Amino acid sequence: MAIFEELAGTLSGTTSDQPPLLLLHGLTFDRRQWAPLLAELPGRRVLTLDLPGHGQSPSQRSYRMPVVIDLIQRAVDAAGLDAPIIVGHSLGGLIATTYAARFPARGVVNLDQPLLPGPFGHVIRDAEPALRGPRWRAVWDELLDGMGVDALPTAAWSLVERTSRPRGDLLLGYWEEILRSSDDELEEQRRKDLTALADKQIGYRWVTSRRPSGEYEQWLCDLLPDVEIILMEGGHFPHLAYPEEVAKLL
Repeated sequence: MAIFEELAGTLSGTTSDQPPLLLLHGLTFDRRQWAPLLAELPGRRVLTLDLPGHGQSPSQRSYRMPVVIDLIQRAVDAAGLDAPIIVGHSLGGLIATTYAARFPARGVVNLDQPLLPGPFGHVIRDAEPALRGPRWRAVWDELLDGMGVDALPTAAWSLVERTSRPRGDLLLGYWEEILRSSDDELEEQRRKDLTALADKQIGYRWVTSRRPSGEYEQWLCDLLPDVEIILMEGGHFPHLAYPEEVAKLL
């Protein structure tokens, strides 16, 4: 483990002709969850980071997106990575998308993260009173129950359990954008980000566990005509359910 500016991380592999990788985990988890995928990438130059407030990275006063991606960018610079391919799981997929719109990147692989809040946004907004009180953990546990963890192989299921450290302040901090912005405002921001990716000709692959609605797929393809949508059924953790297949995408 090393500290890259303010974020804890692990830099592995050697510099080669292949682009380096930056791996960003999901909300409440940490960089250890990438172990099965890393085993499929021997020798590849990879930086795995603990997001702010997660794992061994220190807590922050704010977890707003600009703060988070600035911390990540400084860590990438400290690690000496040049325009990595950014792989993000769940919330990490949204962070990867936003990061690539603002900083040098060669591609994005989004693991099971829709870019618009949709029904999830309504759930989080309705749950805000509970999230601000003693019942916050029940909200998170209910969401986790719907992520298909039980369908994972035993070792992968155990890894999810070991790497999850939910905290109420993290949920509120990372979901602040949903809680304080309307769907229209969020759609406009995502539109700007995807337009920037298209203008920079940054490749984008979205791995999803279920087929999106026709409306969402059309919205995404209109903004990113070259997007590749890859269906990997079996729950919210494709990098744990299909590490070999995800590695081949990279």
